[in-house]
Amino acid sequence: MNIHLIEPLSVEQKIIDQNEHMLNENGLTLKQWRDRKEDTNSLIERCKDADVVILTNIALNAEVINACPNLKMISVAFTGVDHIDMDACREKGIVVSNAAGYSTHSVAELTIGLMFSALRNMMKNETKTRNLRGRDGYTGALLRGKTVGIVGAGAIGQEVGRICKVAFNCNVLYYNRSKKPTDSGTLVPLNELLKRSDIVTLHLPLNSESKGLIGEEQLALMEPSSILINTARGPVVDTNALVQALKKDSIGHAAIDMYEQEPPLPENHPLLSTPNTTLMPHIAYATHEAFVLRAEIVFENILKWKHGTPQNVQ
Repeated sequence: MNIHLIEPLSVEQKIIDQNEHMLNENGLTLKQWRDRKEDTNSLIERCKDADVVILTNIALNAEVINACPNLKMISVAFTGVDHIDMDACREKGIVVSNAAGYSTHSVAELTIGLMFSALRNMMKNETKTRNLRGRDGYTGALLRGKTVGIVGAGAIGQEVGRICKVAFNCNVLYYNRSKKPTDSGTLVPLNELLKRSDIVTLHLPLNSESKGLIGEEQLALMEPSSILINTARGPVVDTNALVQALKKDSIGHAAIDMYEQEPPLPENHPLLSTPNTTLMPHIAYATHEAFVLRAEIVFENILKWKHGTPQNVQ
């Protein structure tokens, strides 16, 4: 059975070699590519003979999937699977497993870092210092005691809430469509969360219900001093509405790590010219520790599937 790793996993080769040894012990053969190709023809060439494909966030469309007659399983080295044509996979009976939980702590820690950056005006103060100016006019604010609204009560959202409550004595509010119980905060309707929160941070998957969840109407509910953080998926927020809110000072700051497309952004992207905005190049998940755990999960997904007990199935 052929396992094709069609792009790098951002870990040392010895980790891949260790997992390849386990695959071989279970009658599986690994073939890997050490560069990244995203065009359809290249993807078909890399996937066409595979029984199992491993990839991160390369878009895998129906044309590629349908060109792979042997494909039975996709092990996604990512949390979201919105870049995979899931309808095509279901039609062909292809199992899709994700790397659930690999980046929980990485995303949560960057989220907290973005809170500090916004509250303490780090970007503005760094620029001022480089321009040989002093600290006048940029007094910051504490995270301690703030009301933090978390949209999405999955593992990442709850880890952010735990840190905020335990370490900084924050009042934590959650909005979660499934009404999932939480240990660190209170479930409230979305509109209430937006009205009451000093900081709103997004931690939910992209789907038909969450796309455009935060738009003009929702942003208008937030206080002029409030902070919006998005380390979830770009289309969860209406970018044009956010740009207008920032330009009108309807909200105080936005810290964004996710966009409608993968960075680099085009030079005319509207967020590049907005005030009070911190922009990250989609790095919340990207730590050495997370990448090692991710590799372990994607290979374990394959072995579990091989033995008839698939995990992390989407």
